[in-house]
Amino acid sequence: MLDLGAIHLDELATALADQTDYDHRWLLNPRTGEVAFWTSDTGIDGENPVEIDELDLIPIDPIPSYVWYQDMADFAEGISDAAAGRRLAGALHGRGAFRRFKNELYEGFPELISSWHTLRDVRAQRRAVDWLLDQGLIAENAAETFRADHPEPDLL
Repeated sequence: MLDLGAIHLDELATALADQTDYDHRWLLNPRTGEVAFWTSDTGIDGENPVEIDELDLIPIDPIPSYVWYQDMADFAEGISDAAAGRRLAGALHGRGAFRRFKNELYEGFPELISSWHTLRDVRAQRRAVDWLLDQGLIAENAAETFRADHPEPDLL
């Protein structure tokens, strides 16, 4: 079992959120908890190509985009400023919702950016912990303790 405190949850959360279609993979070292970035051209060290099958690392498959989309929808619905909520919710319709939401938030409601980042980051870290637990890399009590110490934030 890995020590949850030694794992960079932000890196793992980034890997779980990566929806790009490039020829790369995020991997986790099951002995150390280190997150690695692999490409077919540069391997994991950035210089030496290596076949992914030759690595004793766990592939990190991204969590579907609709899960991350729901964070934006929950934020828009949960904030106390009804006008801001309507505008942010409106930005979520159609292709390009992630970009439009970000633009609307940063340009129209900069006072909500910190609150959005807190919600987004807490949920991303909790998903990373759930992923580690699903992979059998951390103990259930470590995941429970993390969740208790990192509750969903209150929205403005």
